[in-house]
Amino acid sequence: MSIFTIHSNVVEDYRDFVRSFFIVADERAGDSHGLGVWFARACGLTRDELRYILEPAGVYGPDFPGETVCMLKEKKQAKYGEYRTRRLILAAWDRLAAGS
Repeated sequence: MSIFTIHSNVVEDYRDFVRSFFIVADERAGDSHGLGVWFARACGLTRDELRYILEPAGVYGPDFPGETVCMLKEKKQAKYGEYRTRRLILAAWDRLAAGS
């Protein structure tokens, strides 16, 4: 196994983890948000950093040129009429912060 294969596997695992974080958090509205938020806090993220991951334009304004999870955002807006994932994850963050 070469170093390139190992690197490729690590990148693929990380990508899958990040995707699953948002998918699980959205599909199972409830306790899974708390688990994802707990993990984000354990990694040292602040609420604003989490907001940036979910929607950079929400932090830096509508003219910000980048998106992190635009496909997820567009799908959820089409399905629910809002970016439900962001709302639920930030609500879980606030609940966890209030209980700390």
